[in-house]
Amino acid sequence: MIDIKTLSNGIRVVMEPMPYLRSTSFGVWVKVGSRYENKSNNGIAHVIEHMLFKGTKNKSAKDLADEMAKIGGNVNAFTSKECTSYYGTFLGEHLPLAVDIISDMIKNSLFDDKDLKKEKGVIIEEIDMYNDSPEDLSHEMLQMKVWDDHPLGYQISGTKKIVRSITREQINDFMDTYYVGENMIISIAGQFDQEVLMELLEEKFGDIKSSSHKESAIITRPNYHKVFYKKEKDIEQLHLNIAFDCVSSLSDEQYTFSILNSILGGSINSRLFLQIRDKSGLTYSIYSYESLYMDTGLFQIYAAMNPSQTTTVVKKIEDIIKDIKKNGITPDELSMTKEQLKTEIILGNESAKSRMNFNGKSLLFRGRVITLEEIIEGIDRVSLEDVKSFANKYLDLSKSSISIVGNIKEIDEIYML
Repeated sequence: MIDIKTLSNGIRVVMEPMPYLRSTSFGVWVKVGSRYENKSNNGIAHVIEHMLFKGTKNKSAKDLADEMAKIGGNVNAFTSKECTSYYGTFLGEHLPLAVDIISDMIKNSLFDDKDLKKEKGVIIEEIDMYNDSPEDLSHEMLQMKVWDDHPLGYQISGTKKIVRSITREQINDFMDTYYVGENMIISIAGQFDQEVLMELLEEKFGDIKSSSHKESAIITRPNYHKVFYKKEKDIEQLHLNIAFDCVSSLSDEQYTFSILNSILGGSINSRLFLQIRDKSGLTYSIYSYESLYMDTGLFQIYAAMNPSQTTTVVKKIEDIIKDIKKNGITPDELSMTKEQLKTEIILGNESAKSRMNFNGKSLLFRGRVITLEEIIEGIDRVSLEDVKSFANKYLDLSKSSISIVGNIKEIDEIYML
């Protein structure tokens, strides 16, 4: 039974007791990410995430690391385009210490200048790592180009130049703006006592200010632009990414999207995999995936191949898409895909960590928690005609965008969709 309560400062708390487990998962979700940045501070949300592990007024970085180790070493964090999360999974009896650790990090981090300088070096290494990955690069650059410098297209890690310039004052100002009660969700799932937990959360998080007097970023929907991006890299394979303007994560069409994605390239029995990799042997890796955000999204296809196969692969992708748009999918494909998705969703939500994540994100972005039953009903409602109509509406080959990374000099010509 999911219960939602509110602390005195407006922080919403979503709790899902799972008494049959011995574990508990706890997470603090903040509605801020790279989308809330600008050209002068891109990367600051990610820098803050790193710096919260570098010491507080009460604990050094080593003290924090030692305390995390005491509860199993599973306290971590991530920054995305639209949110930042600090979380941990541990035995139920360690929940009080986990709450203390994460609350101390959020409220009392020092942002010491020496530590900040060192951590910037770590982040720059991380940026270099992504730039060295052609798969990541083909994805990141395509999103950046199709959204034409809109903040949603910013890289989460930022650029090296901007990261080097971020100051302690900027960090404090950014936290004062976004790390406030009305912008935060606490999610807990697993074994815990609700009354004891609420008292603890009020004690540890209740003194965070409820709102900010500072002006936050104005969130606007980006306009999609058709682009062709290419990056020369001296590597053996060529990495291809194709993007279509598509629906948001909050769209009523998300269930149709999930089914079409699975059939097109989201599973090992998908059409892209079977026809291009398995049957033709043209690629080592090929798949489709969703990049969904609050008000927009992309349907993306990725493939890695020998440069000499690029034109053939792109033409085959086009043929597969055209066939779905013209003939739709089969009843067997629809039935099998629905069962695959429902199985993945149910099995994927049977742990404390998965329930904490699901509930936290749902409440943060939707203002309510969607039930598994609601999701399953949404999947079951999708018809053959829904999938065909969706494909014709969104998989517009004339408006698709492409990025290629690799030995593009070896390509005589690239077949453009």
